[in-house]
Amino acid sequence: MTLYRLHHATTYDYADPVVLGTHFLHMLPRERPGQVVRESQLAIAPNPDSRRDEIDHFGNHTTTVSLTGAHKEFRVALSATVDVTQPAPPAPEETLRWEAIAAHGITDPGVAEFCLPSTLAAPNNEIADYAALSFLPGRSTLVALLELNQRIWTEMTYRPGVTNTCTTAAHVLTTRAGVCQDYAHFMLACLRALGLPGRYVSGYLRTSPPPGQQKRRGADQSHAWISAWLGPETGWVDFDPTNNLLVRDEHVTLAWGRDFNDVSPLRGIILGGGRHFLRVNVDLDPVLT
Repeated sequence: MTLYRLHHATTYDYADPVVLGTHFLHMLPRERPGQVVRESQLAIAPNPDSRRDEIDHFGNHTTTVSLTGAHKEFRVALSATVDVTQPAPPAPEETLRWEAIAAHGITDPGVAEFCLPSTLAAPNNEIADYAALSFLPGRSTLVALLELNQRIWTEMTYRPGVTNTCTTAAHVLTTRAGVCQDYAHFMLACLRALGLPGRYVSGYLRTSPPPGQQKRRGADQSHAWISAWLGPETGWVDFDPTNNLLVRDEHVTLAWGRDFNDVSPLRGIILGGGRHFLRVNVDLDPVLT
């Protein structure tokens, strides 16, 4: 078990005053097998005129706030303490054949929607051909997933600034470059090309690596990876293609959905503001006990 202290601050500085603003947030971490949220809170400034906290279709925490007073800065700060004890999956060779999981997944109401294309993680013929190189007929699912995870890590270039939040998996295959969101969307599209359930996971990666290890790509900011469903007995197993990791105890889950559009940390509509400048600071550090 690893106990983490999490801080995430997002600040918008506006050139002109914003006179009306409504914002929709996915910024409170969720519970999941292997993750317990001891406490979490959001500090929002200016103090909103209204706030509504709900649970969305996927079981994520959402917060909607409205501001009607003029302001030139909008800031949301998350503080949380989270226990992470991610269970180890079974031996790769002991997992079900991928064809069996594809056949079962599309009929299982709990996972079927994650087999289907979504806006940012839709497969095409080229993506299907890429996935097929790892998912050979009769192959154990976890063996194939680990190979696919490594291939994406090896064959893509981590390059901030060449993609945006609207970049699709098809575009990523063409350019072979991007950031964690792009790695995740591409891996999801590979799974969906085969009819396998996969979901997009947003969250955080340990800021400082364990002793003797290099700093991970995507630390110090919001991170993204994927979950793949390995059947009703094993359930969901997480993979981080940006870092070629089978996710265990270095990640804290915030939310999940079909792709980034379902779990954007902060989006909204404002009246006024002019140009804006965005600052994001993230720290995820283990608590020494």
